[in-house]
Amino acid sequence: MTHVALLGTGLLGRGFVEGLLSRGGTTVSVWNRTRAHAEPLAALGATIADTPADAVRGADRVHLVLLDDDVVDATIAALRPGLSPDAVIIDHTTTQPARTAARVAALDADGIAYLHAPVMMGPPAARSAKGMMLISGANDRVARVHEALAAMTGELWHVGERADLAAVYKLVGNALLLSVVGAVADIMNMVDAADVPRSAALEMMARTNPAGTIAFRGPMMRDNTFETNFALTVARKDVRLMLETGDGYPMPLVRALAERMDALIADGDGAQDFAVLGRQETPQSE
Repeated sequence: MTHVALLGTGLLGRGFVEGLLSRGGTTVSVWNRTRAHAEPLAALGATIADTPADAVRGADRVHLVLLDDDVVDATIAALRPGLSPDAVIIDHTTTQPARTAARVAALDADGIAYLHAPVMMGPPAARSAKGMMLISGANDRVARVHEALAAMTGELWHVGERADLAAVYKLVGNALLLSVVGAVADIMNMVDAADVPRSAALEMMARTNPAGTIAFRGPMMRDNTFETNFALTVARKDVRLMLETGDGYPMPLVRALAERMDALIADGDGAQDFAVLGRQETPQSE
């Protein structure tokens, strides 16, 4: 019987615990900063621990499902007195890539095995082992936990050995999802201003093909070449029409898009395809 510890029983963490217990073959101890949030899991068979060190004592794997880097670092410091020498810490928290790389290096130096494995899934998917789990780290270390992690998700993607790669990939995925939702919010406000039902906007969006746009213009941005198919100046005119239609309504993403377009046009890029929005830039010095 494998013994697993899971620290952080928010919505996602609870989903993982429920999934682990429902599939059997695993005993689970849990810890949460607010104990009351973890206690309902006792009815499912989880052991509730008072401290991180108590939770991880005797565990083969330690799963972290926490808020951010600061909480991860504090929790790892608190659990170390109870950590078994051959246990693996698997961190599902969305974290800053540079801090992730530094964390791996520091823990490696202390002989502690740590892997970053953020997920693209919500609580129901964590419960039913669907969605996607990213993982980065040394091949041999990933191999130790591959079978167990694969049972927790629909897709386990080892993105590479570089320690911070999964952290970067997770931010890519979340940036896309958050930007899409922000754009949909702007569109809903625009159609409100035009006195058109929001259901009509949803119908039009369903008939649009954003995946095709990514497939067509993503390689342009990758290669930093922008052969014109839809000129930036023409796209900027359309953005002006959007803002005029939604005048008085909040459309923050479209307004930010207009500002970026204006800057590129001022730089002389107006005749290029509007994919030039993703022109490779040199970081600004402070």
